[in-house]
Amino acid sequence: MRLKSGIKRGSAELAILTVLAREALHGYEIAKRIDQGSCGELRFNLASLYPMLYSLERRRLIRGSWTDSPNGRRRRTYRITPAGKKALAPLRQEWRAFFQALDRLTGVSHA
Repeated sequence: MRLKSGIKRGSAELAILTVLAREALHGYEIAKRIDQGSCGELRFNLASLYPMLYSLERRRLIRGSWTDSPNGRRRRTYRITPAGKKALAPLRQEWRAFFQALDRLTGVSHA
């Protein structure tokens, strides 16, 4: 069962900051790591991922810089900023509280 786009959109900030907290990555690699880390449940195509990256960059939670790939192509590599690291912990707590409340309401973890 694939997750609906509304659920994915809301989780995108947490997913992106989480993978960038591990290492700096370019857009395609961010999407790939999210896909792999969620066993394919969270998939972001590049057309929807880049606007989220630009938004996080405008809010100074991540920073992008141009780098040359081994094949000579330029690509934008993103890294989490100190402000992004600071925002990640409360964001995780917020999602944890959300899932706990949803579980209390629906009992989904016992299904």
